[in-house]
Amino acid sequence: MQTKELSVDHLLGIEHITKDDIQLIFEVADSFKRIINRPIKKVPSLRDITIANLFFENSTRTKLSFELAEKRLSADVVNFSASNSSVKKGETLIDTVNNILSMKVDMVVMRHPSPGAHEFLSRHIDAKIINAGDGTHEHPTQALLDAYSMREKLGDLRGKNIVIVGDVLHSRVALSNIFCLQKLGANVKVCGPLTLIPKYLHELGVETIKNIEEALNWCDVANVLRIQLERQDIKFFPSIREYSQQFGINKERLEKLGEEIVIMHPGPINRGVEITSDVADSKQAIILDQVENGVAVRMAIIYLLASKIHK
Repeated sequence: MQTKELSVDHLLGIEHITKDDIQLIFEVADSFKRIINRPIKKVPSLRDITIANLFFENSTRTKLSFELAEKRLSADVVNFSASNSSVKKGETLIDTVNNILSMKVDMVVMRHPSPGAHEFLSRHIDAKIINAGDGTHEHPTQALLDAYSMREKLGDLRGKNIVIVGDVLHSRVALSNIFCLQKLGANVKVCGPLTLIPKYLHELGVETIKNIEEALNWCDVANVLRIQLERQDIKFFPSIREYSQQFGINKERLEKLGEEIVIMHPGPINRGVEITSDVADSKQAIILDQVENGVAVRMAIIYLLASKIHK
């Protein structure tokens, strides 16, 4: 399908890949998107490859998207959920993975609550690793599908203005998005309560806009993050109602803008909190495109890493 290859052996984070890697993933994803929109959606590309999905944290959307991508490529798939496994009995990460590898698994897609777990694993096991989220650190495949969806809508992202709105502090999507968009030449800013904006962002050249109206006026795309109440052990803002009034995106705010902007959300959406239903379901929102593109982009990543397995 292609002769070029990724500069990395694992997808541990956007921080570790190049702009050329991102462009290659997008080119291959374009081909797979055409395939998954035809009557026969499967290709036999990975018939001899076994992939284990290891989710040490709950996930529905990402896990389903990976599983569908793997099956579209004709890979053999093993699903593992830590909530009903030996991890509960004290088994270590390395033991768990080694047991799975003894079943001759070629690739591991893993979500883990500890930042850096994937890097640790890549040094100890002989399988390709894809990071499906590590704590509040990175979520590289989400960033790639987000950027791919923006490119589909806007063309080249160089010079485009992207604002990330909401709970940046607890989000693994935000950091991966920042790395990815900056590598593609976009301008990135964030907007949200200052209690939910990490202090280190200025070191990455990312400004904070304190006012949502100003942020929406500046941007071409607003990528709206979910308020992650399950990760918040203290109160970061007075109430959900106040958050929605200060930073929620609704039809009224969008209608005041001079031009139409693109609205994105990695899901799941807290409707009426960070975004209202009339915005989420409007033609400005490309939320369902993100879901569709997620399968094509993940197919591309799996395919490109699998091509390195027998080298």
